[in-house]
Amino acid sequence: MPSGEIEQTGSRSLHAKYVLRLYINGSTLKSTLAVKNIKQVCEQHLNGRYNLEIIDICQHANLARDEQIVAVPTLIKRLPLPLQRLIGDLSDQDKVLFGLDLKVRE
Repeated sequence: MPSGEIEQTGSRSLHAKYVLRLYINGSTLKSTLAVKNIKQVCEQHLNGRYNLEIIDICQHANLARDEQIVAVPTLIKRLPLPLQRLIGDLSDQDKVLFGLDLKVRE
C-alpha cells in the first residue's frame, strides 16, 4: 500500500473504532450489493475495529424515520466524528473510503 494512501485525517487515531449503520430495503439487489461491499471494506480496512449494524427499513421503519432516511441503501458513519452519510450500493470503493475518512485526497 502506498505511503499515506490509507490513513485517518486530522487528529483522529489510526486505531479509532468505527460505528456504522447500513439501512437497506429487504433483499433487493442494491441492498444485497451494499451489504457485500461494506463488509468487504470493513474487513479490508477496519478489521477488528468496527461495529456494523444492518437495519432493514421494512422491519424497523421507526429507526429509518428517526434517522431521516430518504433513500436506501444508506450507510451512516456515526463514529468517529464527523457523522457521514453515503447513499447507494457502495460499489465505488474510493468514494466509500473517502466518506469513511480512510483515504485522503491526493
